[in-house]
Amino acid sequence: MTTARPSVVVFDYGFGNVHSAAKALEEAGADVELTADRTRAVEADGLVVPGVGAFAAVVEGLRRAHGDEVVDRRLAGGRAVLGICVGMQVLFSGGVEGGTETEGLGEWPGIVERLDAPVLPHMGWNTVEAPGDSVLFAGVGDERFYFVHSYAMRAWTLEPYGRFAAPKITWAEHGERFVAAAENGPLSATQFHPEKSGEAGIRLLRNWLGSL
Repeated sequence: MTTARPSVVVFDYGFGNVHSAAKALEEAGADVELTADRTRAVEADGLVVPGVGAFAAVVEGLRRAHGDEVVDRRLAGGRAVLGICVGMQVLFSGGVEGGTETEGLGEWPGIVERLDAPVLPHMGWNTVEAPGDSVLFAGVGDERFYFVHSYAMRAWTLEPYGRFAAPKITWAEHGERFVAAAENGPLSATQFHPEKSGEAGIRLLRNWLGSL
């Protein structure tokens, strides 16, 4: 008996490596659709929100395509969302670039800021510090992943409350420690690019697909 492949929408709103992300997800075992159609994005088993470029431009592009509403609706229903690179950053309260603060989607508290590092952007392969109970990093916690960014979340401030499980936070370092990935119920995100991280990235995406 064959198991149905999970359906995943890569939200195609003009600010991400959508084709490379789709190819990696297909290799990991998903049926992938590139679209900005809100109904399709809400109803898929999983939604991937990529992001490349400036924080403010990505937020504007997402809102223009009603991506903020799609993310809210999915999370309200406990449906999985995965943010990648700036697609992770915009999930926080805001971001500061060039001295200007832009409001983010506000799914997590905190302000994305420029890294304090001798060389920027942080570009290339780096190790991560994943918690032992991470779902995303099961079997790949010792691998290297591919980063391209100058901004990041430098602290995690969301505290567990009530019956909700504590978020699983993965860290990396470039000049200083920063959040490399977060797993918080149906909402997950990576600062690095799984689709550019070779076999380790495919395995991480496979882990995410297995959680849908």
